[in-house]
Amino acid sequence: MNWPKRILAALAVLIALAAALPLFITLDDYIPRIEKAAADRLKQPVSIKRMRFAALPWPHVTVEGIRLSDSDELTLAKVTATPALLSLLQSTPIISSVEIDSLVVTRKAIDMVLALAASQAATPQPQAVRVLRIQLDNVVLRLEKTAFGPFDARVTLDETSKPEDILVTTRDGKLKAMLKPDQANYLIDISAKAWTLPAGPALLFDELQIRGVATRNDARLDEISARLYGGKVSGQINLAWQKKLRIDGKLDIGELELQHVASILSPGTRVSGKLSAKPVFSATAAAADQLAHALRLETDFNVRDGALHGVDIQQAATQLIKKGSSGGETRFDQLSGHLLVAQGSRHLTQLRIASGVLAADGKVSIAPNKDLSGRIHAQVKVAGVGAKVPLNVAGTIGSPLLYPTGGTVAGAAVGTAIMGPGFGTSVGAKVGGWAEGLFEAKPEKAPKRQAGP
Repeated sequence: MNWPKRILAALAVLIALAAALPLFITLDDYIPRIEKAAADRLKQPVSIKRMRFAALPWPHVTVEGIRLSDSDELTLAKVTATPALLSLLQSTPIISSVEIDSLVVTRKAIDMVLALAASQAATPQPQAVRVLRIQLDNVVLRLEKTAFGPFDARVTLDETSKPEDILVTTRDGKLKAMLKPDQANYLIDISAKAWTLPAGPALLFDELQIRGVATRNDARLDEISARLYGGKVSGQINLAWQKKLRIDGKLDIGELELQHVASILSPGTRVSGKLSAKPVFSATAAAADQLAHALRLETDFNVRDGALHGVDIQQAATQLIKKGSSGGETRFDQLSGHLLVAQGSRHLTQLRIASGVLAADGKVSIAPNKDLSGRIHAQVKVAGVGAKVPLNVAGTIGSPLLYPTGGTVAGAAVGTAIMGPGFGTSVGAKVGGWAEGLFEAKPEKAPKRQAGP
């Protein structure tokens, strides 16, 4: 046998031995000791299902079925550690990479890890091992009733095992987030395309760019820019989570198409048009799912070239003898006003609606259960005579109802009896509406709906 063949035969034997080596080396006897050491450090029960060693392609140790505490606060399907072989002879061994697969982490586990990191920072200890890189695959973050993921993360560490940079990408590639340490802070740079919010309203962003600074207790997102639903949104948002969850900020919204956005933010709402607004908002709550009810938002707004679907103001104002009007739609050139959101209710004041054949103003409130209340004054013409007709607002967002006030109906009836249909109705309505405005009558109780055929 010549030398090349002998060398190949020797390599084949070595490879076979390396592949078979794990069969003769068991690490399961070390599991109780490792579990105890981890539990002492984390102050929580730790369980490990299996440990194994492999020599190919590089010597590494794999730990499977890791669980923190007696519940599912933090679970890892598999962790693989690959050491730098020559460093094992040094005082501080080096782990070239740690690969973590299928990590599930909750808010409680995050708080636990942050508390541990803070205690270690307060009482630094000699570095037992140095890690160069951490790769996390298929991570899911669970926060109360919401979840973010699955995503992958890559962490590069410096000589003291502190992060140099952190790159997070969703598994579908639609979102990428980079975090870089800056003294005690982290610089945030997030970009996304065709990405849907994982929690809260399922808004779809065509493009999203966020830059800011985060600490262990809060985040300041000073540069937010987004394109969605044909419009643009920019602004800034502040977040805090040390004791309670808090969010506040301000946005500049331009030419946002309302038809899809309104139905996502408030199911049942049917309005279209291009929205421009500059909302200022804040909320504080004990849990993320309570933020929506705690939200306070205020803004002037303007909507152009749209429609209110499900209600016809012109018809409701001109057909005064009927008990109420629902259905149809109100087309408008411009709809403007002031919006206040507080304690789950929405209040629209200083409303102005303008189109070629209709002008209206008023105020409307939307209760947390989506019931409507308020009054609208519609400027209409009947038989060539103009009248400002007050209309009460009732019903729900999904099925609004407009009905004339008692004074308006009475005036219309008297006018019709004296002067005949058309002209008498319009004059009577004008007088009745003037009387309603003079005495500042409150909205009356909505009439019962007539049963359909």
